[in-house]
Amino acid sequence: MTTLAIIGAGPGLGAAVAARFGREGYDIALVSRDQGRLDTLADGLTGKGVTARGFAADVRDPKALAAALDAAATALGPIEVLQYSPVPQREFMLPVLDTTADDLAGPLEFSVYGPVTAVRQVLPGMRALGRGTVLFVNGGTAVVPHPERAGTSVAFAAESAYGRLLHDTLVDEGIHVAQLIIPGAIVPGHEKKDPAVLADTLWTLHQDRHGFRHFADDLES
Repeated sequence: MTTLAIIGAGPGLGAAVAARFGREGYDIALVSRDQGRLDTLADGLTGKGVTARGFAADVRDPKALAAALDAAATALGPIEVLQYSPVPQREFMLPVLDTTADDLAGPLEFSVYGPVTAVRQVLPGMRALGRGTVLFVNGGTAVVPHPERAGTSVAFAAESAYGRLLHDTLVDEGIHVAQLIIPGAIVPGHEKKDPAVLADTLWTLHQDRHGFRHFADDLES
């Protein structure tokens, strides 16, 4: 079987998606900054019969991110599915009139340079397989910019544009690119935004391979 790489893997959505794809036979590469947390998450998945390993990298460090994905493919097998879903840092969410050019550097590294690095790293392997899926997970500011969260509003919009360009360009190669918008917070027990429900949604996007932008719930006003 091939591998799902989750960039921004954590105990909520990342763990749920890993378990969902793992049940379908995928090996799981978990990528985030903290190797100890990744090891704990991988151990939990292993206990459920899922093959999983952690590969530490900061998405704002292109060389480290590329190296982690390369190590994952070497250890587990070719990456067929890439999910990019790290949680933005609080300092990215400044009011628009307080946001300087320097303040936008971090959000753009996080939400543009990171995805570009990741996609370019896994794309040759997907092309060799003749198939692949790239899943971008974003908050509602990717669609409706918020004046109190300027950094993510600007950076998510740029990430969305990149994802849409990939979707249109790669479709004829059998590589599907989709975006899931999750308005507001991920809420355990919520009928649409519980981690397990969102994991099912992402699995469906991978399977159905139809359209670019999808919504987990109605946009908040």
